[in-house]
Amino acid sequence: MLPDTFHSFAGALNMVNRLHGKSLTALLALGALAPLAQAADAPVLNTGSTAWMITAAVLVLFMCLPGLALFYGGLVRAKNMLSLFTQCFGIAGVVGVLWVIYGYSMVVDTSNMVEGQVSFNSFVGGLSRAFLAGMTPDSLVGDIPEGVFVTFQMTFA
Repeated sequence: MLPDTFHSFAGALNMVNRLHGKSLTALLALGALAPLAQAADAPVLNTGSTAWMITAAVLVLFMCLPGLALFYGGLVRAKNMLSLFTQCFGIAGVVGVLWVIYGYSMVVDTSNMVEGQVSFNSFVGGLSRAFLAGMTPDSLVGDIPEGVFVTFQMTFA
């Protein structure tokens, strides 16, 4: 005769097998009721997100241009203030032009990247978006216009 612990273990195993069969049946039934995979909806312009991105871009631009110029201006003599302000604003203009020419493309272009392979193109994009090629007034990045996204990213460049 087998000990009682064996019978209780065998009973527990039998119960698990019965529950497993029932749960598998329930899972298959729920799977049949689940909605079929549907294509994602086209992105829709969100005016709230757009307004916030424009506000954030303006705030960052004010932090960089007059804020940085005034900070560096406080570190030099008064006679060099105008020169320093001119340099800060001039550099911001040059960076803005370079961002439109090739900076944005180097950041967002993923055409030369290969999945699972780390190379130079894994870190730096190509030039297929140079001069903002392919950008239209209607193109969206997420739910904001691409032009707003370009401007927001440029303020950090």
